[in-house]
Amino acid sequence: MGDLRKHKTPAAALIIGLVIACASWGQTSDEIANPDPTEWLSYGRDYQEQRYSPLAQIKTDNVQDLGLAWFMDTDSNRGLEATPLVADGVMYVSGSWSVVYALDAKTGERLWSFDPEVDKAYGKRACCDVVNRGVALYDDKVIFGTLDGRLIALDKETGAIVWSVSTIAGEQGSYSITGAPRAANGFVYIGNGGAEYGVRGFVSAYSVATGELVWRFYTVPGNPELGFENDAMKVAAQTWTGEWWSQGGGGTVWDSIVYDQEFDQVLIGVGNGSPWNRRVRSPEGGDNLYLSSVVALDAVTGEYRWHFQETPGDSWDYTATQHIMLADMEIDGLNRKVLWHAPKNGFFFIIDRASGELISAEPYVKVTWATGYDPVTKRPIETDNADYSQGPQLQWPSPMGGHNWQPMAHHPDTGLVYIPIHEMAYQYADEPTYRVNPGHWNTAVETDQGGFNNALLMEALQARAGQGYLLAWDPVIQSERWRIPLPTIWNGGVLATAGGLVIQGNSAAELAIYDAASGAKLWSYDTQERIVAPPVAYSIDGEQYIAVAVSWGGAVALAGGIPPGPKPERARIMAFKLGAGAVLPPLPEARALTQPPEPWTQDAQVLDQGRTLYMDFCLPCHGNGVVGNGSVPDLRHLPSGFYEAWDAIVLDGALVKAGMVGFSDVLSPDDSAAIKAYVLTRAQQDWELSQQASWWVATKKWFYDKVAVVLLWLAELAS
Repeated sequence: MGDLRKHKTPAAALIIGLVIACASWGQTSDEIANPDPTEWLSYGRDYQEQRYSPLAQIKTDNVQDLGLAWFMDTDSNRGLEATPLVADGVMYVSGSWSVVYALDAKTGERLWSFDPEVDKAYGKRACCDVVNRGVALYDDKVIFGTLDGRLIALDKETGAIVWSVSTIAGEQGSYSITGAPRAANGFVYIGNGGAEYGVRGFVSAYSVATGELVWRFYTVPGNPELGFENDAMKVAAQTWTGEWWSQGGGGTVWDSIVYDQEFDQVLIGVGNGSPWNRRVRSPEGGDNLYLSSVVALDAVTGEYRWHFQETPGDSWDYTATQHIMLADMEIDGLNRKVLWHAPKNGFFFIIDRASGELISAEPYVKVTWATGYDPVTKRPIETDNADYSQGPQLQWPSPMGGHNWQPMAHHPDTGLVYIPIHEMAYQYADEPTYRVNPGHWNTAVETDQGGFNNALLMEALQARAGQGYLLAWDPVIQSERWRIPLPTIWNGGVLATAGGLVIQGNSAAELAIYDAASGAKLWSYDTQERIVAPPVAYSIDGEQYIAVAVSWGGAVALAGGIPPGPKPERARIMAFKLGAGAVLPPLPEARALTQPPEPWTQDAQVLDQGRTLYMDFCLPCHGNGVVGNGSVPDLRHLPSGFYEAWDAIVLDGALVKAGMVGFSDVLSPDDSAAIKAYVLTRAQQDWELSQQASWWVATKKWFYDKVAVVLLWLAELAS
């Protein structure tokens, strides 16, 4: 398309005309807007994205008869986050590394698969795992994004490539795609990830028929000396200071994109700044539009219509990229077209879709950065706790948010919205020696949370600092109805059905079903692996199915430092129906621990340096405290040969084909040695713990749990 700064509406109109002429879009859009109850045609099932199925064969009084109908092992053991789509008896679902599968939705038989062959080294450029949240169906095509930034259309019947286009050609920085595209009226809409890597966010519309770029809307302004693409960017630039463009700005549209058919507009959730810390990216302050905002765009031209910024001047990674749901509400006797949104910042927003007016915002989790939103200015009333420029502040929510990407669901009979929430603290602290590391994480926030080398204390702090729930929220009165505690944070997305059910996979490695009205647990199934993906419902030959992708992936799964349990060798798609009795194969036997080599040094200064460097460069994939999730190697439990070849792997990239790139651009041999010393220390601690009597380990865990409670109390008091 050339220079997009020169891309004007008349040129776009020519392409739009071609789209309309070549595509039988009207019928397909109508089908997505009003899908057959037996199918699941789009990410949120329809354009409302309420994730409600009208199927009622599986219901409260027979759900106990639900059993496993089939399962299909994917080609990887990495995380799954996708929503399966079902049309004409075929399931289309994406897996890790952006592989797409077409399955017989009745039997699970693989009909075809397509591997875009993403270079495994690209995993380094993905903030939060090599996951993919799903495909879009339109006309005769299956359309999806790849981790390395391509948008690909496949023939629905054969899996053959129809077209493929780079969404990031000509752009600067480490972009990725993990989100699911949306398709409507002959267009397919997609955004990108990469804010932590110093990119400038945007959302794009492509022709379904040809793959041609129709329009692109940038979410933050670029260098003013190069001019602005539109008036929206000119206005936004007035809310930034310094040379923000030199670090990209951020604002990636990495998840929520919703087509609003009633207003023919696209609603996008915009992400965090690059880096997180506003002191660095915009030194003299400012709201930094359109970070952490919901923005409405004309669906045909991409022109700006309105925005609402949920977190002005975001410094906490409080993205607005979380699931947006469309609804009608009666407010003060008037029917209002609204959106419901529970972003990371902890407030549940109701916003008018016609104007962008804030109707209400109420906290749905513990919030300490703001007390509420001013009814006149519509801005958050920030607390002193929100400012960490003068010292560390313990704050709720954490960067994981009160709610992350995992989709909500709405049940029209109960009127409730069901939210997979996290109630978790985080100590925000300014990183005074921050410097930009191109191609690596850039937050300008201290990543070392506490500085403890005691394994059991770290585990206790991890458990006490966060709690996961399934929350039933009443959007009419903006209040909690009930909540279900879950073992930890980072649980699955939610499905509601006409059978009076709410269905969610969780971090206890189970698919659980609850009564939509009361929250009573009605059924659960041991899936052998934790679940983060959302379920769907469909029907074939008069039988209703519940299907879900099973493998724990994403930011917390990789970086959270939550100890893994036994898990299958491959990630799976699983489907359930009444009366079924398929059985999963047994889990592989746990590999016995072997004694690791002794750390080459016990020097406290070296170990502290190693821990800090590990937190900066290794944690996103290998886990907090060197506790891996089992999908990537746990560095505490490597065969001795890996430790012997440490520098060749860490610095030189000897395992780049497996996804482990070299870090010689940012790490010196001394840095590598310090990280190795820290990792071996953690390996030794884990080994020694495994050799102790279980009663003694249990006693120590009890003790450190109490210590963690006290430490968190003191930190909150100090904040």
